[in-house]
Amino acid sequence: MDRTIARIAVSAATYHIDKPYDYLIPVGFEERTVPGMRVMVPFGAGNRKSEGVILSLAKSSGYKQLKAISSLLDDTPVLGEENIKLALWMSDRFFCTVFDALRAMLPAGMWFKDGVRRRGDKIVSSVVLRVSSEEALLAAKQLQARSPRQAAVMELLAYADDGMSLSDICSLTESSSASVKALEKKGLLSVEENEVFRRPDIGVHYDAAVFELNNEQNTVYEGLIPYLRSDTPEAALLYGVTGSGKTPVYIKLIEETLRLGKTAIVLVPEIALTPQAVSIFASHFGDSVAVLHSALGAGERYDEWKRIRNGDVRVVVGTRSAVFAPLLNIGLIVIDEEQEHTYKSENSPRYHAREVAKYRVTRANALLLLASATPSIESMYAAKTGKYRLFRIDNRFNTKEMPPVLIADMKKEIKNGNGGSISSVLRNELESNILNNEQSILFINRRGASPLVTCGECGYMFKCKHCTVSMTYHLSNKRLLCHYCGYSVAPPVICPECDGKLKFVGAGTQKVEMELSELFPDIRIIRMDADTTTRINSHDKLLSQFREREAHVLLGTQMVTKGLDFENVTLVGVLSADMSLYISDYRANEKTFSLITQVVGRSGRGNKPGRAVIQTFTPGHKVITLASRQDYDEFYENEIEIRQALGSPPVRDLIALTATGIAEDTVTAACIKLRNTLQGYFGGDSGIKLLGPAPATVSKVNNRYRYRLLVSCVSTKRIRDTIAHSIREFSRDRISRGVTVFADADLYE
Repeated sequence: MDRTIARIAVSAATYHIDKPYDYLIPVGFEERTVPGMRVMVPFGAGNRKSEGVILSLAKSSGYKQLKAISSLLDDTPVLGEENIKLALWMSDRFFCTVFDALRAMLPAGMWFKDGVRRRGDKIVSSVVLRVSSEEALLAAKQLQARSPRQAAVMELLAYADDGMSLSDICSLTESSSASVKALEKKGLLSVEENEVFRRPDIGVHYDAAVFELNNEQNTVYEGLIPYLRSDTPEAALLYGVTGSGKTPVYIKLIEETLRLGKTAIVLVPEIALTPQAVSIFASHFGDSVAVLHSALGAGERYDEWKRIRNGDVRVVVGTRSAVFAPLLNIGLIVIDEEQEHTYKSENSPRYHAREVAKYRVTRANALLLLASATPSIESMYAAKTGKYRLFRIDNRFNTKEMPPVLIADMKKEIKNGNGGSISSVLRNELESNILNNEQSILFINRRGASPLVTCGECGYMFKCKHCTVSMTYHLSNKRLLCHYCGYSVAPPVICPECDGKLKFVGAGTQKVEMELSELFPDIRIIRMDADTTTRINSHDKLLSQFREREAHVLLGTQMVTKGLDFENVTLVGVLSADMSLYISDYRANEKTFSLITQVVGRSGRGNKPGRAVIQTFTPGHKVITLASRQDYDEFYENEIEIRQALGSPPVRDLIALTATGIAEDTVTAACIKLRNTLQGYFGGDSGIKLLGPAPATVSKVNNRYRYRLLVSCVSTKRIRDTIAHSIREFSRDRISRGVTVFADADLYE
């Protein structure tokens, strides 16, 4: 065959049949068809139209009968050679299809129409999935025959990190709102009221003059410059205490990067931090800064992506997916608060932004700078063992001492008759702040009002009928809500089992807000959690109000624990500090220490001295005491000993294989079968241990059971290839019917 052949990654090819597929280039298309272009192709026995990306061209094929490309979706390539190489690497590293990896690099709207229409400022509703991306794709496949419009909606949302506007969905899939409502009734997605602006105005709140470096900062900067100018890839960890001024170091490094004729990416962990970060960098680099994050509308993301690709941008600021920004000649990638779990994608491709950043700086001979006041154990281990360069800033920028910490023993509070969420210690400190017209930040890692509703007489608990979790009571609508699948129901007046009196146990942000309002009726409270930040730009609006001192207290979940810098905040309160210590996760200690340390560091960052109150039922716990002292060094030494004893990361790797399905016995049988297969391949290799199968932490979500098998090993290509082969083999087995299996190279729970 002497016609040119296109080798294509096809979206309809699931993981177990993923490979480049050969297609004929139609006559007359040869000059226009190049790698990196998107195409439509017939796929499978039914020749169903499917999207694809051209990976390469060839003069011949090993197959005699080839189908032809149906149409080209682009006039020019939207992905370059480096993107294709990155996708191939991701496929091996993160157990995903090449197409999924490529799709993660592009704005979601590109896949459903030629570009994104410009629209007005206001969008009525936004839509988010209530299932995983794999389950969304499975639902799309099942719906294709009878409801193709619904299938298109599910497929689009499977590739949108945090949902999309209803108008964008209807436009891009040519569906109606009725299709979306039908999917909502099936429990597959939810529709929320939403307001969006075409491109958020970047308010500049910072003066470039404040970014003059002090001695410690300058020492770090001078130490990093040789690596920035090096012709070889480098990675460094900047460990700087909270308030030490790491951002000015980033600014100076970016200035040097631009002087070298190169570009830079800055990643932040939370959408809430993006407006603040963009404002800082825009004050220095103007219109050459672009922002990429999932809270932008589809059109906004597409526009920013085009600006970057066209070469109009030299600095990109954003959350996890900004690591794929199509910048050329990258010289620097900064990952701020690098320890945060939000840098890990929970849906396919299950990549960690840190790992993708490592790949990109390696290809570009650039510098990767990881920075945090509480570095991940993995990153500090890499620094201690010489994989990363280690730099430190041990003092605050303004030379102020770290805030002193008061410990409130909640057991004593209960004995003294205080059963509320606010201890007497914290109440007194709040009163002092209110009198002095100073602001406070309160952190509790639960939204809603009460995380548990139970009967005080028979012990009956209200659990989700679709998931194995208790339902949270929300004051705003007086309903019980499952935070996993979105199912909600109004609670009865009495226990449905014994007619006993119901008890509302525990506290979340809504209940704490109510208690604060009762204690201090004349103050304004800003609550910041997943319920108050659904609207586009809501994060920025709430933080701007607090910055302008329109409220006395900022109360919130994890989004208030990091990166925020308010000079009038002199008090931080940590409620239920030990809540996360007892989850079944080897990172439990690390997460708790980091959260407490980070939020305590929000206090006293201006000219006024600060302090913090930690409320806990276990005041003597080592993690609590070390966090109260901001003693990361001792915490790391203790934690790495535990990791070495357990053989958990970073000492060894844990690759998780998760099986999901509607029938629990089928899922467990599938996991056992998969374990036996792996056991046969790995044999007596003492360096590989198989753990499980066992139920996942939440064993059922949205009526699908989840069981997990862990492979403890030092991850190599041979081991990853064996696991990938086993999953593909399993998918062909009869026992796999109705069961989905996926692998995760770095599980975060």
